Amino acid sequence: MSKKTVQQIIHSGNDYVIAVKANQPKLYHQIQQNMQHSQPTTIHTDFERRSGRFTQRRVCVFENLNNISHDWLGLKSIIQVERVGTRAGKAYQETAYYISSLSLKASDFACGIRRHWSVENRLHWVKDVVFDEDSAQMVDGYAAANFSILRSFVINLFRHNGFDSLTRAIRFCSHNIPLLFSFLE
Repeated sequence: MSKKTVQQIIHSGNDYVIAVKANQPKLYHQIQQNMQHSQPTTIHTDFERRSGRFTQRRVCVFENLNNISHDWLGLKSIIQVERVGTRAGKAYQETAYYISSLSLKASDFACGIRRHWSVENRLHWVKDVVFDEDSAQMVDGYAAANFSILRSFVINLFRHNGFDSLTRAIRFCSHNIPLLFSFLE
């Protein structure tokens, strides 16, 4: 996310929590340097065991921003999320960084970040896998955006009508036009 977008967020009276990736090398490096020379103000750790997976998440919040560029308007916190665990019997370790205009406890950031990924996984993953959205080659005007909105509408319509599996919903409803129209009532 650009500094200009962050400025617009702050000027509109809102706050931000933004993932910082390696493709933002200057900020990414500043964050890593900062963490070597400061202690977290708050730490939260949780564990999850589900579907043959084990995950430990450790969220650290840093409010010492000495080595961070002042160009990031409203910046109050740096968040480090470490994930360690096993997937299908194989160990993994991931570290993610975020910047935020909020000053919260690590447990609050952990909850917000998890909720974001829950939405991401429930919507974007479904749009890609079920509707093959990433393969859709639409280049005319607003076609891609319009079809994305339509896909989101269909997902919400099926979920609102009690379908947990969109694949099953599509199979069940694909030849039953009156049923599809009844969802709109």
